[in-house]
Amino acid sequence: MDMPEQPTSELALSRVVDAELVRLAREGSASALRLIVRRHNQRLYRVARAIVRDDAEAEDVMQEAYLSAFRHLAKFRADASLATWLTRIVVNKAVGHLRRERIMVPLDAVDKVEWPDADAMPHHASELDPERTAARSQVRDLLERAIDNLPEPFRVVFVMRMVEQLSIKETACSLGIPEETVKTRLHRARKLMRDQLQAKLASALTDTFPFQDPRCADFTDALLARLAEGSEPASPGTQASLKQ
Repeated sequence: MDMPEQPTSELALSRVVDAELVRLAREGSASALRLIVRRHNQRLYRVARAIVRDDAEAEDVMQEAYLSAFRHLAKFRADASLATWLTRIVVNKAVGHLRRERIMVPLDAVDKVEWPDADAMPHHASELDPERTAARSQVRDLLERAIDNLPEPFRVVFVMRMVEQLSIKETACSLGIPEETVKTRLHRARKLMRDQLQAKLASALTDTFPFQDPRCADFTDALLARLAEGSEPASPGTQASLKQ
């Protein structure tokens, strides 16, 4: 008897796993539903957030999308991955949300969008490494604000390709647009991002490699203590200044 053909690609394998998860979910498995949600939350949140540009509204869109998907699991045919199917639903729900709020940016008007300046970046404290963590937080804030300033068609493609690192094909499939359109929008999004960030990053260069307190103070205290102990030779001028 011939053995059934085994999946030979990552996509084929994912479809097998997706189909099994969906089957269990249809049968009422709460564990399967939980796994589906946890496995896809990161991507779906980022896509929803890229469209609606608000954390709370993105969560509302995700909730709507999950509820709709779980009510219509019978429509999932594994022609695409479960992630792609869910992403399509999120995109539709997010776009519908914008239309209800009357804040949808027309696709033919993206070249006329006025670019607002990003707000001043907040500083974040850290108990472990304040300087490094604050710097990383500032860079992330700067990037998030720049992404938010992109027109919606470019913003969604940028997030899916550069943040979620989806392929051109999967991005096109998820959004229902040609692959060439994905390439064009990503190219323009990158240019707009560069234009936005260039001046801000240039001004931020003066703040790189900081050597501030308490690090600077600790270093200074240790150095002066070592010099005072005579562990390193010091010039007469240095010794005199240390005694003052």
